[in-house]
Amino acid sequence: MKKIFTLVTLLSCSFLTFGQNLPGLAPGQTPTEKPILHGKNWMAITGKPLAATAGATIFNQGGNAVDAACAMLAATATMWDVLSWGGETQALIYHPELKKVIAINALGYAPTGATVEFYKSQGMEYPPAFGPLAATTPGTPGGLMTMLAEYGTLSLEQVLAPAMQLAQGYPIEAQTANSIEGAKERIKEWPYSKEVFLPHLGEEREAPAPGEIFVQKDLYETLKKLVETEKEALAAGKSREEAIYAANERFYKGDIAKEIVRGTREQGGLFTEEDLANWEVKIEEPLMVDYKGIQVYKLQEWTQGPALLQSLNILENFDLQKMGYNSAEYLHTVYQAMNLAFADRDFYYSDPAFEPKSPIQGLLSKEYAKDRAKLIKDINDPEMGAGDPYPYQGGSNPFKNMLSLQGETTEEQIHLAELSGTDDPYFEAFFSGTTSIQAADKDAWVVSVTPSGGWVPAVIAGRTGVGLSQRMQSFVLDEKLNPYNLPEPGKRPRVTLTPSLALKDGKPFLSFAVQGGDSQDQNLLQFFLNVVEFDMNVQEAVEAANMNSLQMQSSFGAHEIKPGHMILRDDTPVWIRSELVKKGYIMDFWPRTSGPINAIWFDWKHGSMWGGSANYGDDYGIAW
Repeated sequence: MKKIFTLVTLLSCSFLTFGQNLPGLAPGQTPTEKPILHGKNWMAITGKPLAATAGATIFNQGGNAVDAACAMLAATATMWDVLSWGGETQALIYHPELKKVIAINALGYAPTGATVEFYKSQGMEYPPAFGPLAATTPGTPGGLMTMLAEYGTLSLEQVLAPAMQLAQGYPIEAQTANSIEGAKERIKEWPYSKEVFLPHLGEEREAPAPGEIFVQKDLYETLKKLVETEKEALAAGKSREEAIYAANERFYKGDIAKEIVRGTREQGGLFTEEDLANWEVKIEEPLMVDYKGIQVYKLQEWTQGPALLQSLNILENFDLQKMGYNSAEYLHTVYQAMNLAFADRDFYYSDPAFEPKSPIQGLLSKEYAKDRAKLIKDINDPEMGAGDPYPYQGGSNPFKNMLSLQGETTEEQIHLAELSGTDDPYFEAFFSGTTSIQAADKDAWVVSVTPSGGWVPAVIAGRTGVGLSQRMQSFVLDEKLNPYNLPEPGKRPRVTLTPSLALKDGKPFLSFAVQGGDSQDQNLLQFFLNVVEFDMNVQEAVEAANMNSLQMQSSFGAHEIKPGHMILRDDTPVWIRSELVKKGYIMDFWPRTSGPINAIWFDWKHGSMWGGSANYGDDYGIAW
């Protein structure tokens, strides 16, 4: 399922209040639709209430934030909260003993035979959005087990217990059940998916009904095998870490891997046993920029995360407070900063393990940002293209001849069809979903995760219950679009998935993430500015009206672009709309525009945590 924003009528039109020294609510005021979460010992927030309960369960068993995050990851993958077990996991972890942020790269890579030539030989302009040829190798199991082994404290058996109970049967939510029903014709193309998702074949409704007990026997058996392997290793005298890695090896090199490969190839996929055996999780150094004394961390340029860092560098050159929250000048300035950053994303970002390497040092240079900021004019530039960051890192651009083509869009790229509201296929692709996980504990372990892949409709790999990723579609096949992000076996596509952590005075300040495809770093940028520039508390900031730009290539489907288009909340005043029209914008209005952001703000003065969970859909948090 692609979890797009759930748009419902606003229950009330709340006016934001701003604190003074401490972000918070004045006595007696409740300006948000959902309450702030307050916790002293721990906090668990994610995309499903049952999954948040899984995190709370682990905390109550004495686990740390990493243990709880792994339990929530396992639960959300089992519940198909726009991801499944064959998807990908990206995380940032604050390690309180090392006093540093650690990056987890558990994105699968392109399988053997996945080349530009192969996809073009199939008559494709881009790798497909669905089906076995859309699949990168599974990453989430390895990501979960690596995080747990390296930074957790509990056993795999303890952490997987909630997910295993869910796999044995849980009352499915209306959102997921209805998505299955809506996608049933495609699901019927894949025999193992059909067997799992459509228990009522031949009836008018073939998907489970909301609240029906949804059972996944094959997935339960797969998870059971992992736990059995861990137990055997422990019985043989292995350490906790070694036992978890033994389970990991069974998934990627043992009988589970063999069935994943067999089931995938049976349905037309490219996986080989060597592809799974050779893949491994990467523990990396994150990227960071300093914004007014706050250190903001993102994953490397195999994600779109550095676009948020570039945007902050650009916006440092403007007085945003003086402009005022969501004034026409502010919205225009943020839109233009994102245009500049995302144009660079679209042309330069890719897997840094492959040549040519993205010029990330130049892209994150403060001097480069200052020069890019000078390009912002009073009206929108619909042809804004990538810059040349190479001189800012002492190099020369090997693709300088292609820069003149940036900002030019072909008729195929521009979405020319009349918009049909939020059901428009363009929006469905642009806001392609994932989920987010936020966890923190009293010892200052902090985890921000943005897992995804294997959403409904997903191909299930044989008798494993594992739904495969659809992430190959984030590659491009035309080097004029991005000469760095072309598919090769063993290469990771540049993805939209982008957890965030920020430190201040050497301590955790904010942990935040959101689902929503290409809108993720747009909404996270504005959330961050809401807190830092406009003194909103964390719940106000996750609910506040944002603007979304469509002036960048979608990372999904046909990689379309809509220059000058802007999404605003439908309570935007008429005088703001009028000013934006003068600045060259085409506007669309939605009841909610902030995205389902989940976040934690750390109150070191009082020794507590404040949690924010979006007023969208099923996102939910529990604290103690």
